[in-house]
Amino acid sequence: MSLLVLLLLMVSVASAADDGAFIGVNIGTALSDMPSPTQVVALLKKQQIQHVRLYDADIAMLTAFANSGIRVTVSVPNEQLLGIGQSNATAANWVSRNVVAHVPAVNITAIAVGSEVLTALPNAAPVLVSALKFIHSALVAANLDRQVKVSTPHSSSIILDSFPPSQAFFNRSLDPVIVPMLKFLQSTGSYLMLNVYPYYDYMQSNGVIPLDYALFRPLPPNKEAVDANTLLHYTNVFDAVVDAAYFAMAYLNITNVPVTVLESGWPRKGDSNEPDATVDNANTYNSNLIRHVLNTTGTPKHPGIAVNTYIYELYDEDLRPGALSEKFWGLFDANGVPVYTLHLMGSGMVLANDTTNNTYCIAKDGVDEKMLQAALDWACGPGKVDCSELLQGQPCYDPDTVEAHATYAFNAYYHQMGMGAGTCDFNGVAAITTTDPSHGPCKFPGSGGKNGKFGNGTSLAPSANSTSDVSGFDPYYFSGKSLIQVIGMLLPSLFFL
Repeated sequence: MSLLVLLLLMVSVASAADDGAFIGVNIGTALSDMPSPTQVVALLKKQQIQHVRLYDADIAMLTAFANSGIRVTVSVPNEQLLGIGQSNATAANWVSRNVVAHVPAVNITAIAVGSEVLTALPNAAPVLVSALKFIHSALVAANLDRQVKVSTPHSSSIILDSFPPSQAFFNRSLDPVIVPMLKFLQSTGSYLMLNVYPYYDYMQSNGVIPLDYALFRPLPPNKEAVDANTLLHYTNVFDAVVDAAYFAMAYLNITNVPVTVLESGWPRKGDSNEPDATVDNANTYNSNLIRHVLNTTGTPKHPGIAVNTYIYELYDEDLRPGALSEKFWGLFDANGVPVYTLHLMGSGMVLANDTTNNTYCIAKDGVDEKMLQAALDWACGPGKVDCSELLQGQPCYDPDTVEAHATYAFNAYYHQMGMGAGTCDFNGVAAITTTDPSHGPCKFPGSGGKNGKFGNGTSLAPSANSTSDVSGFDPYYFSGKSLIQVIGMLLPSLFFL
């Protein structure tokens, strides 16, 4: 197979991946120093964010999205809902001004009609389904109904008795709205928009929900929540809420409407009665959420089925009223500076909000130590990593553990191979992160520190940039790898042959 064919194969696989699970962000505008629309789009591009949700259909913002390729969900604000739900002509005019006028330059893919209408604006509930249908009819008339889906976001509080998920059902007093709404979503090929906030579930549980369960932290099997009816094991609140929605729909004989989580996140600061609104918890939740979604883990009820999710939110909104935490859900401040660096182990560069765009390769937590040792031996041997920094008395000797030494060696190999696809795997015991693993005097390759060598040093192996042939790779190391992973490993060396 020629190098050109291999490259084309890699491109085709990358393209196919674009159609898989995704993470998007919500863009609120309640900032005293709101960035300009062009600054917003520039930040999104820099962070490789390809899906956004707007809370309106602001003309200046939509104009800035033109020709960006970013997929945009626009919204009908609650204050406009009554008018649109009572008049087909008003709905058609809204679609004409806010959608038709901007496509195809702006890649509008969905319209969120209202926001948590059933709980936040119950007086508009009787016209919600009419508003959905009127908006959809206008899209049909414009021949845009296949490109642009119509739905309405709901608070997860409309689901009652949500654990165990198999017993969940929608608030039956809302059936006159929910039943026709679900039938509309089913008939138009749309999806249920759900806002899922494990933070609030945790806060309101009075200690019943463990913090680790809300944050996606690993739980021992005896701590997992088990649905006694299905025997499905739940390791986090997010999955339990999403599955509760699926079971609630099934109770109404709706089984083919997918769930998209339109809002989810965790605040990094709160009032004195919100002690768990911390930077560390916000970082942990959002990092784990991103990895969970992008790994297409799915839920226990629907394993392997992506739950596409939009993080709340892009910016801190200092003008939001209410509790202090309402102002601190953002990933970035108004200057586009990340408020913390996400730990995106295994998620590559998607939404890597470390603006230095550095990534590192580290040993995974909890993996078999013998496998780690074998991978470490390979990296410092056939992998041609200079491991002299790990010798006793050298800057990276401490901590003297297999995991710490493997992390150094894995990262050195990853960087000397140009951070190519598949070069941070090591038979599944390594993962990518955006957090610099350097510590004390030990500076890792890629961190800009003085130590952390790529080349010979005291190693007997030649530099990876030499003209040695690629047979130095251990054949065992390629076992179980996909063709694309092997290509990613070999490609940097092939250019020097």
